[in-house]
Amino acid sequence: MKAQATEFDLIGRYFKRPVPQGMLGGGDDCALFSVPPGRQVATSTDLLLEGRHFFSDVDPRSLGHKALAVNLSDLAAMGAKPIGCLLGLGLPGIDTDWIEKFADGFYALANEYDCPLIGGDTTRSLQGITLSVTVFGSVDPLHTMQRSTARIEDEIWISGHLGAADIACRMLAGEIPSDPELLKIIRYALELPKPRVALGLALSPHAHAAIDVSDGLLQDLSHILQASGCGAQINETALPIHPALLSLPAPLLRQAMLAGGDLYELCFTAPVSAHAAIQNIGRVLNIPLTPIGKTTLHTGLQVVDHAGHMLTDLPAGFDHFRT
Repeated sequence: MKAQATEFDLIGRYFKRPVPQGMLGGGDDCALFSVPPGRQVATSTDLLLEGRHFFSDVDPRSLGHKALAVNLSDLAAMGAKPIGCLLGLGLPGIDTDWIEKFADGFYALANEYDCPLIGGDTTRSLQGITLSVTVFGSVDPLHTMQRSTARIEDEIWISGHLGAADIACRMLAGEIPSDPELLKIIRYALELPKPRVALGLALSPHAHAAIDVSDGLLQDLSHILQASGCGAQINETALPIHPALLSLPAPLLRQAMLAGGDLYELCFTAPVSAHAAIQNIGRVLNIPLTPIGKTTLHTGLQVVDHAGHMLTDLPAGFDHFRT
């Protein structure tokens, strides 16, 4: 009778790979790594729960990618360079085919961004899959893009396009009618987000404040405004909607653009004097960068339409504890 695989078999077979010289990875009680002189450690952690953050039928390779991508996105928002990561994995059982594909997706992104897996933990969960990833990066303390460092009359920018991940999620959840052809085009935005690490590093000498958009543009931008003690005015017509969504009803588009989560693009503020430099960064990295408004002296967040009228009843972003 074949022996059942153990926790340690799982770790040794799928999650124990060589780490760069000078680092101590999995196999000891702690991982060890160093930070270049003059830099600080940046760290972030995220939980992903089955049924809450991902659908049960998600492709495990995509899930491995996303589990790390959402954390790398946090490093990008601080202008940090990845150093390594930890993985916590709770599984209801050992499905070796699923685990192998998950590990392949995770390591593919880890290798792409030089963010080796240096430790973690596995356990048996009582219900569903639970993922926890912690990332470490190094950052120049003189050029961190914090939420509290926006300035009055900064331009507000967004990378990439808005709306695709939100529409894909709502179609898959049955909240809106599904369009199979459209879903085929936009599902990647939900399941394979692209962390903007290179963009964060390039922006850090120019931008004042930044945040990655995970819970909706308005909600996440509000975190910057509140921490910086300023307000903002956003131009709805400037928002870069994903081209595949243009035929959708206007109210649905507005909801997706202003409040759609799972975006993992960077929203950042920068002085007007940096406009040309930021445009050039977008060209060099081949990433659309769009100015969508300005910070203001008066607190509060306003959105104006094509006629210059202020929108009322703005949609709310995602909140885990909102009923």
